[in-house]
Amino acid sequence: MAAEAKYSIVREVGRGSYGVVYEAVVSQTRNKVAVKRMHCNVPENVELALQEFWALQSVQSQHENVIQLEECVLQSGQVFQPISRQYRKSDSHLLLIETCLKGRRCMDPKSACFVWFVMEFCDGGNMNDFLLSRTPDSQLNNSFMQQLSSAVAFLHRNQIVHRDLKSDNILISHSPGGPLVKVADFGLSKICQGKVNVNQHCFSSACGSNFYMAPEVWEGRYTAKADIFALGIIFWAMVERITFRDGDSEKELLGTYICQGKQLIPVGEALLENPNMELQIPLKNKKSMPDDLCRLLHDMLTFNPKERLDAFQLEIRIRRISYGKKRQCS
Repeated sequence: MAAEAKYSIVREVGRGSYGVVYEAVVSQTRNKVAVKRMHCNVPENVELALQEFWALQSVQSQHENVIQLEECVLQSGQVFQPISRQYRKSDSHLLLIETCLKGRRCMDPKSACFVWFVMEFCDGGNMNDFLLSRTPDSQLNNSFMQQLSSAVAFLHRNQIVHRDLKSDNILISHSPGGPLVKVADFGLSKICQGKVNVNQHCFSSACGSNFYMAPEVWEGRYTAKADIFALGIIFWAMVERITFRDGDSEKELLGTYICQGKQLIPVGEALLENPNMELQIPLKNKKSMPDDLCRLLHDMLTFNPKERLDAFQLEIRIRRISYGKKRQCS
């Protein structure tokens, strides 16, 4: 069955440097899905598509806070071919690389190469816009922090390091029990091969979004604990509603920073320049968060990754904080 017959595009819901996301419906069931189209016209885009596919298909058991991949389809010209989850990594890599390179050499635009990711639909948009459109709510923040900690611990147990955690890459899905967060956008993720400790496997390519990058990422030698630093930035900004305006999109984004004159410096970059710098947490109001949450954020944002919490420690610690919990009436 052709992809255009299997799914009906409803509307565009997002557009970025590497692709376009649409709301669509499954023709047979009328169920909503999200469809992400990536144009694999250059090797960098091919690599991003492959990383996203390998990360999502490698997770054998599903987690409710990680976006679910329904199907991945390779389009070459007018030909649509599902990428089987049963392919060995080398097979799918060679298939996609070969097809995309053929598309690049062909002057006929009908031979362009795309990868379509069909994923579960999240009706709440991204977490950044969701939170900024609402009055700050400590109970909701606490729920999101627990969900995100659980999701990242799950990814790290499955040897997946996200490497681009930020509020724009986290989606919201409404459910009877309240909003669910969904970690998404795995284009920069890496899978640690073999039976290695995910917190000891080193990466050397600096990537991610500046305001969420750990100091060691700026240096180009880091581990999975860089994900914890990014979560620390997200949690801190979420609790205090700290935002900055993105220079490219002019969009208001949740994220903390260090002020140097009129310049906003990413926390990770500032710590790299001055490892002994004491972060002022909370930044706005001392009454905005309890001491146990302050200590937790400091332990997530420490300069030395060896002293930083890992995902498994965070998953336990986050459940114990008093922030956002209902007080029991005596």
